[in-house]
Amino acid sequence: MPAITADTLTLPRVGPPGPADTERPVRTITSGPRGYEGLGFPVVRAFAGVSTAALDPFIHMDQLGEVEYEPGEPRGTDWHPHRGFETVTYMIDGKFAHQDSYGGGGLISDGATQWMTAGSGILHIETPPVEMVNSGGIFHGIQLWVNLPKRDKFAQPRYQAIEGADVMLLSSEDGGALVRVIAGEIDGRRGPGVTHTPITMAHATVESGARLNIPWNRDFNALVYVLSGEGTVGPVGHPVKQGQLVVLGPGDRITVAARPGHTRPLDVLLLGGRPIREPVFHYGPFVMNTRAEVIEALEDYQAGKFRSIPQNGLTPHRGGGTL
Repeated sequence: MPAITADTLTLPRVGPPGPADTERPVRTITSGPRGYEGLGFPVVRAFAGVSTAALDPFIHMDQLGEVEYEPGEPRGTDWHPHRGFETVTYMIDGKFAHQDSYGGGGLISDGATQWMTAGSGILHIETPPVEMVNSGGIFHGIQLWVNLPKRDKFAQPRYQAIEGADVMLLSSEDGGALVRVIAGEIDGRRGPGVTHTPITMAHATVESGARLNIPWNRDFNALVYVLSGEGTVGPVGHPVKQGQLVVLGPGDRITVAARPGHTRPLDVLLLGGRPIREPVFHYGPFVMNTRAEVIEALEDYQAGKFRSIPQNGLTPHRGGGTL
């Protein structure tokens, strides 16, 4: 169950469509394969098989978990570099500790989001804290990579900690869906995330039989990723389930509905942004415009230009000790 909940009857309601509004149709539905990331935590590769043009300005997304760890099982990543984009880690349930070479960091816990602008180059680590490794527990989140336009590829690295209580909460018109706006704007209400690339990111929980119809910026693309549950997306109700990504066509509004009689709500991540429409050369932790720029990033990383791991730097914890 998502950490951030609320009484939807007390929240601002999303307004109904206007007479000229059009629904965004479903273009494609794909199922993400499962794999492992970092030191061995399970992920769903949400964007696998989807064209880069349909995803622009997004590059990559993993669903982390959902998994119930036994003591000693939680895993994260070790220190690694990034350049040329922003990483967004949203913890729906559970805890991740973050630290980077520019002094950013903290605990990402229960509905919180870390928004890290890698920009010109940064080192960072994300790892479960000691107490979670020792006790086990639920682990469920999202890591999203947002591209930066060429003019911002070498921006100063930046870290934002967005606590779960800071997100903008809205309710669907029927009161059956809770929308958490993390970044961007929905129906005139803005989330707290500050982004270089104009995007909208929101997490919606739609109760059994309920329907969510929300306005969406016509200049943005539109993606719906199913975190859990079953339901339908789009004006003709295409069926969807956990681990599937829906790419929508042009229009003014997005419709998502939860399957009636299902014991678990439908949880979806709603994503959209203004396409950058620039060449992308993506290699490992670097997202640049050309191969030569990626080679330069590798050389700069090897030369220590991404700063150093702090003296008190976190290390992956595998049980039986301390960070």
